[in-house]
Amino acid sequence: MKSIRLRAGKERSLLRRHPWIFESAIAKGAADTGETVRVEGDQGQFLGWAAFSPASKIRARVWSFDEAQRIDAAFFTAACARAVKARARFDIHSSAMRLVHGESDGLPGLIVDRYGDTLVAQFTSSGVERWKDVIADALLAATGLAKLYERSDASSRALEGLPEAKGWLRGQGEVELVLQEHDWQLAVNIADGHKTGFYLDQRDSRKRFADYARRLNFERVLNCYCYTGGFTVAALNGGAAHVTSIDSSGPALEKAAANVALNGFAANRATFMDADVNASLRLFVEQGRSFDAIVLDPPKFAPTVAHAERAARAYKDINRLAFKLLEPGGVLFTYSCSGGISADLFHKIVASAGCDAGVDGYIHERMGGAPDHPMTVNFPEGEYLKGLVVMRK
Repeated sequence: MKSIRLRAGKERSLLRRHPWIFESAIAKGAADTGETVRVEGDQGQFLGWAAFSPASKIRARVWSFDEAQRIDAAFFTAACARAVKARARFDIHSSAMRLVHGESDGLPGLIVDRYGDTLVAQFTSSGVERWKDVIADALLAATGLAKLYERSDASSRALEGLPEAKGWLRGQGEVELVLQEHDWQLAVNIADGHKTGFYLDQRDSRKRFADYARRLNFERVLNCYCYTGGFTVAALNGGAAHVTSIDSSGPALEKAAANVALNGFAANRATFMDADVNASLRLFVEQGRSFDAIVLDPPKFAPTVAHAERAARAYKDINRLAFKLLEPGGVLFTYSCSGGISADLFHKIVASAGCDAGVDGYIHERMGGAPDHPMTVNFPEGEYLKGLVVMRK
């Protein structure tokens, strides 16, 4: 078994059971791509078993902190089974859910979502790439399903020195699917949709938005960065009179309109704009328009902490404009999915945006990812999705 030895003092995060080992922490040792190595402290003491990635700044990701653990097919079979079993204890109202959430489930770099009878997997690290066939079989065994589609086309693959890969790993089936979520349906495409096909992490936020619409009788709703219309459908399901949805992707807007029709809502209750969100918000302010409810669910502005300062300005600007457009008593659902923006920083950004807009509001709720996208005690980086529900005074 090959080994890597850490520099003095660099073992502290592993003693706290954090699974990442950065290039700068390693004093000596190397291995092939995805190969399992023994991780040792500067005095040679055992710290963990990890997958080595020679191309990545995260040079190794820990599989286990147990010296007696063997990293073999049985290890992955058991890990996949544990993750699937855990979801049975979660409160999930959908035919689609996340079954494996990377480090939070002890499988760094592996994302697996279930859409009905079809699994979709992303292998984003060298370790899980090396064990791909074993993991694919383990997932089918744990779920009793026969179809597994691979969506290993995320940009993070390049950081691992891995090429993109997409297609059926096990079985064959349709890539255009319809999922049931709460009281509505949503069409997804697992081959071309964002992430593994859809933003399952916002499932509970969409439900909360429908609840607010039902309770507060929204007349005019604005859904920014609407993608295929999840929040649009939720608002209409809650009884909102009209929803204006904005996205810069024409194909996504076509699917959003189709999702509105799929749920039986009249076409005149929804307007779709193929436009830049920031420019549209500015135009609406100039026009004196206002809304009872606004959703800001932008793409990832800050993938790492290094991008946080520039991203903070972008988040502040769209939230400032949204506050200006929000009616007194109106509700803002605002989010950041950027790992480089902490929940505390996001709160400060939104507060600063409100001050600049001359608007105050009550923070009704803090939102996060759905429970099948868990953050764990030992891996706080799992909290990538942060949200606030703010009611304007």
